[in-house]
Amino acid sequence: MNKKAMYAISYGLFVVTARTGEKDNGCITNTVAQVTSEPNRISVAVNKNNYTCGMIMESGCFTASVIAQNATFDLFKRFGFQSGRDVNKFEGYDKTQRAENGTLIVTEGTNAWISAKVEQSIDLGSHMLFIASVTDMEVLSDIPSATYSYYQDQIKPKPEAVGKTQEGKTIWRCRICGYEYVGEELPEDFICPICKHPASDFEKV
Repeated sequence: MNKKAMYAISYGLFVVTARTGEKDNGCITNTVAQVTSEPNRISVAVNKNNYTCGMIMESGCFTASVIAQNATFDLFKRFGFQSGRDVNKFEGYDKTQRAENGTLIVTEGTNAWISAKVEQSIDLGSHMLFIASVTDMEVLSDIPSATYSYYQDQIKPKPEAVGKTQEGKTIWRCRICGYEYVGEELPEDFICPICKHPASDFEKV
C-alpha cells in the first residue's frame, strides 16, 4: 500500500478561527468542505492538539477564511507553525475584520470567508469533526484559491537537502511544514510537534 496516494486528493487551505472570552486564535487546516446545500452546512476536522479545537468546542462557532494563491509563507508560519497556547497569533496583525459571530476574518492572502455554527461534533480519535450550519459568508477577491499542491509547489520555501548533521546523524523532514527530526530511525508513532502530522509524512533527506 502506497500512502502517498492520499496526496493525490485535491485539498483547499483555510485559516479556521475561533474566539472564547477575549481570546482569539486560528489554525491552518485543509479539511473544510461543504456537506449539504439545503440547509447550507460545512464540515471541518481539527486536530485535538490544536488550541483552536478546544475553543470551537467551547464557543460552538468558527470562521474559515479561504487561503488564496497570493498568500505568503508568513501567513502559514503565523497560523500553522506556532501554538495559540504559547503566543497570541493576532498580536501586531491587523489584516482582519470581526465577523458577526465574534471570530476574526483573515483578510490578507484570502479570497472568501465562511462563518458557521456547530450543530454536531464527532470524535475521530486524533481529530474532532465539526458539522456546522453556515451563518454568514462573503467573497473578498477573485484570486484563485490555493490548493495543498499549490502551497507545496509555489508558496512553501524549498528546503536545502542537508542529508546528515555535522555529527553524521540522519535527518527526517516533515513534508508538510519542514520540521526536522534527527535520528537514525523515526518512530512509527511520531507526531510532528509543529503541524501534528504523523511519521508517514516525513522523508529522509
